[in-house]
Amino acid sequence: MTPRALLAALFTIVVWASLALLTDRVSHVPPLVSSGLALFVGGLVGGGLRPHAWRTQPRAYAVGVGGLFGYHALLFAAFGLAPAVEVNLLQYLWPLLIVLLTPVFLPGNRLGVNHVLSAVLGFGGAVLILGGEKFSISSEHALGYLSAIAAAIVWAGYSLGCRRMPSFPTAAIGACCLMAGAASILLHLALFGSAGLLGLSGSDLALIAGLGLGPMGLAFLTWDIALKHGDPRAVGALAYLTPLLSTILLIVVNGHHFGPATGFAAAAILSGALLGNLRWPMLARFLPRRSAASAPR
Repeated sequence: MTPRALLAALFTIVVWASLALLTDRVSHVPPLVSSGLALFVGGLVGGGLRPHAWRTQPRAYAVGVGGLFGYHALLFAAFGLAPAVEVNLLQYLWPLLIVLLTPVFLPGNRLGVNHVLSAVLGFGGAVLILGGEKFSISSEHALGYLSAIAAAIVWAGYSLGCRRMPSFPTAAIGACCLMAGAASILLHLALFGSAGLLGLSGSDLALIAGLGLGPMGLAFLTWDIALKHGDPRAVGALAYLTPLLSTILLIVVNGHHFGPATGFAAAAILSGALLGNLRWPMLARFLPRRSAASAPR
């Protein structure tokens, strides 16, 4: 992975770590309203009004708007249909899917043992840190679970789809944010009218602006840079640092308890991130070598 891609991926992960904290504080705002307004702000921050942001192939806009709008619509629907713990765990299948689906979208990139192990370690750590001990499947919430899994598939497909397409300006992601934000607001108006859209407080607007500036704006641009200039398998392994940093942030800000499970989860996620970013020649140094006498003749 290039230094530019690594820095972009790490910046994105750090910014996304604030998503849970910010969304929790605007949970009383209708999700299509909060996500729509945040995406609109993100589009402005991402240069969506620049002329060159609108000068790319229609397929790029279809993938961008479909990914950004589809992921958030499915995710917010899942949170409304199923318990938050299960939804959060299932939607964090997307880094694992990015790793496993890389050869499908990008045939020149094969999966190594280290990539698979890193993805499994990362997901295992996410299960621990996001409350795996409370995880229980109930048939009455099946639609919510399916929505969360679909959201993970959409985000993995969006991430790899952007990499597969011919080069397009990163600012086009800003234009996609504007269109996805408009789609969210229009869908809310169609389903619920103006209820929830009017009467937002100043603190609500400030928090939504914060979402649009960071995790639902600038972070989308740096995520695009990381995937365009980095190895998606390695980026997917690093992405599991997001729930770890998010939990640490909640512990620091809200005083949540740091238990043994959090420590084990941190070790698993960090090990997976490291393993996923090591190249096979580096790993081969630690494997036993056969002596010349035992080599086949």
